[in-house]
Amino acid sequence: MRRFAVIGLGRFGGQLARALARGGSEVIAIDKDRKLVEAISNDVAVAVRLDSTDEEALRAQGVDKVDVAVVGIGQDFANNILTTVTLKSLGVKRICARAEQPTHGKILRRIGADEIIYPEEESALRWAFKLATPQISEKLEFAPGFSLAQYSAPAGFHGKSLAELNLRKKYRVNLISLRRAAEGESGEGEIISVPLPETIIHAGDTLWLVGADDDMANLPDK
Repeated sequence: MRRFAVIGLGRFGGQLARALARGGSEVIAIDKDRKLVEAISNDVAVAVRLDSTDEEALRAQGVDKVDVAVVGIGQDFANNILTTVTLKSLGVKRICARAEQPTHGKILRRIGADEIIYPEEESALRWAFKLATPQISEKLEFAPGFSLAQYSAPAGFHGKSLAELNLRKKYRVNLISLRRAAEGESGEGEIISVPLPETIIHAGDTLWLVGADDDMANLPDK
């Protein structure tokens, strides 16, 4: 189970925390506003009111051990910066910070944010899927809850045929095409538009899959 800390429970942060929790992730939801914390307390694993610039308070809640911390603070950019710096000091593996404008994004990058979220352009639900499913590198939604997704073959798939993997039965997704790992200097690998049951998956292969987002989230990432 992946673990997330969502700091700042306004509209974007609250939606993101709830979506991650619904997807099966463990979520620590943090804000200084008691009402926002109480409102989300039944929807996530931990909801706590604290100062997100207090390193010891964050450590006491296990924020230093999460897979990803999301700084969803919107209006108070100074607090956003201080929180990002504090998370970096804690050694959090991956930090995603919200920015209201490109200039803020550049500043957050320079102080240690790994990714920048522009909520005016991207929805909380899209980010929830992106964070919870790092194995999916690209995703195109063609109907609510259903997508065409680009999936890097994990180590557990290497050397196995499609018949052995039985993706439809085990994961309820359908493989529509396969791109081999690039060879030589061409930079592009062979595309197999009609994969057969005997087709073997190799390291570096990319699979294009169709299925429900909930099923995509259950695909292995190793």
